[in-house]
Amino acid sequence: MDSMLLLHLMSQIFPQKIRVIYIDHQLQSKSAEWGKLVSKQATRLNIPYTIQKVQVTDGNLEAQARQARYHAYLQRLQANEILVLAHHQQDQAETVILRLLSGTGVDGLAAMQTIDYRKDMTIWRPFLDLTREQIAEWTTQLEIEYVDDPTNYDIHYDRAWSREELWPFLQNRFPKMQQALSRTSYLMQDASEILEEVLKVDLQNCGTDECLDLTQLLKLSSARQRQLLSVWMKGDGQYRPAFEMVERLKNEVINSKSDAQAALHWNQFYYVRYQHHLYRLSRQVFLAEKLNPVETETEHHFQLGEVVDCASGQFQITQKNMGLSASLLNKKLKIIRRQGGEKVHLYGRVGQWPLKKAIQEAHILPWLRHTIQILVIDNVMLGVFTPKGFWLAQSPYCEQGGWQPDLISYSCNLVNGEDGYDKCSK
Repeated sequence: MDSMLLLHLMSQIFPQKIRVIYIDHQLQSKSAEWGKLVSKQATRLNIPYTIQKVQVTDGNLEAQARQARYHAYLQRLQANEILVLAHHQQDQAETVILRLLSGTGVDGLAAMQTIDYRKDMTIWRPFLDLTREQIAEWTTQLEIEYVDDPTNYDIHYDRAWSREELWPFLQNRFPKMQQALSRTSYLMQDASEILEEVLKVDLQNCGTDECLDLTQLLKLSSARQRQLLSVWMKGDGQYRPAFEMVERLKNEVINSKSDAQAALHWNQFYYVRYQHHLYRLSRQVFLAEKLNPVETETEHHFQLGEVVDCASGQFQITQKNMGLSASLLNKKLKIIRRQGGEKVHLYGRVGQWPLKKAIQEAHILPWLRHTIQILVIDNVMLGVFTPKGFWLAQSPYCEQGGWQPDLISYSCNLVNGEDGYDKCSK
């Protein structure tokens, strides 16, 4: 009823600027007939229409149907178009009740917004302040044909149970409940907007979308820590993590021992701690060693000016004040994967020391250390390819005006501790 009323009113207000889409979830035998009703009304109103069937996957039927529906909207929406939906005041009040019972926070109780700006679409809900009774009265006066979906009365579903069982019971005690819950959603939207402003400041002080400085984070109150972690984990997603997941992040990762390699996996990201920083890594970065193993040994003939692809990034062969002998150009040099236990005598440093120690002092992130490779000739170490650049080793091949590989681009988005620290400290 509400959707068909919306269709007729929009056809009067924006006769040349609307299109209609009917989503057939294929969950009921008569859903195709309902599509014919939409097509008949759209044709009579001279409005272009689309009927799209979707497949609803297993699981929570209400949630999966909603996900399939919005995915279809995204496929059909064109640039500069707005999705207009017919949610009304009782829908809003029911949403507040259901989210309250699920243990939601401020954002959840804010429920639906009249104008909802999302990353991938903008939604307008012009009926959000109208009661169902007002919508029914308009529909009757305008003699609009519509269909009653029987699932709206199937108390197997949470929303239908809330509407059929819980709603009359509460409204009998609180006659103004619908208006009160709607008002609560508006107050929570104000609170959510204020909280978002605070969180923006906290995020600027504590880090970036990929990295948080735990020293700065722990200066905040527990409530602000929890809120910041929640919105940080949400990222570009639509929903925040559950309260329990935020607590797991604090207890299992942030509060873990500094030498522990704790990681938490949630919503396609891995959350790991390195020293005093917390990182959010994509699966591609966190599992890079398994997904893209580095070759044990390769051979290469270097030339001035060329760009060489290594595991830790792209390097250009350039002349330096100090570098490798020109006699090594065009010679067969080996690039071998770091195995562990190697010692290196870095140019300008006194004596040999473990390569592992040099890596630790350079704050190269643990999940990038597998990309480190060693350049050798006849078992003589010439240098080390790292995510922080090429480290020249002391050898008989060092000379003034020699050449070195110069790092020009990284192999990963989150590349090294120094860059991460710089971002987190801003």
